[in-house]
Amino acid sequence: MAGNLVQGALFAVMVVRAGMLRDPAFAYELAQQVERSPRFFLHAPVVLDLKGAEGFAAAADFVDAGQLLREHTLALVGVQNAEPAQLLAAAAAGLASFAPSATQPSRRAARPVAAAAPAAQPPRAAARLVTTPVRSGTQIYARGTDLVVTASVSPGAELVADGNIHVYGALRGRALAGASGDTAARIFCSRLEAELVSIAGRYLVSEQLPAEQQGSAVQIALIDDRLTVTRN
Repeated sequence: MAGNLVQGALFAVMVVRAGMLRDPAFAYELAQQVERSPRFFLHAPVVLDLKGAEGFAAAADFVDAGQLLREHTLALVGVQNAEPAQLLAAAAAGLASFAPSATQPSRRAARPVAAAAPAAQPPRAAARLVTTPVRSGTQIYARGTDLVVTASVSPGAELVADGNIHVYGALRGRALAGASGDTAARIFCSRLEAELVSIAGRYLVSEQLPAEQQGSAVQIALIDDRLTVTRN
């Protein structure tokens, strides 16, 4: 019985860089985005990225940040890339910690010693293949691997993958690649008509996608912490 009390689930969250909250133009730009897509932003969960951010060492800093986001219908739920003092302050404000975090071991590989054997890489799971159209209201998650869809994706459908997403058809719903934090993940589609695309928490809604790329075969990548859309 107790084992059934907790179940795993996947939720898409937005990532906001903490330094942006102190930019006077941020509130205006956020308000414009919320006005364009109010249903998407309503009560949407937000993770605050503290990488390189000064301050945020007191619980009051996170309370203020949460208040600012609530004014735009967003809900601050946690932090990532927190230094130890920031992590304690965030916890005191009732926020969760999300990976990647500065308190975890660095992912940077150590310089190999000449005599050392190369570390064995865990085998990657085979890509999840979907060959039928993805209907509105459907969510498909490729855990720990890529997602390949050889049909169209309807508005209101959601594709999520820890790796890359390939759509050999029209992408009209949402596509979230690198869901577990892989910033090297990419999205490929034969026809871009998406409601939202996201890589490792960074996202663009339909109104932000380049007009000249709409309806084209494209690939989407995270470069210098910004989503870029280029034609295939």
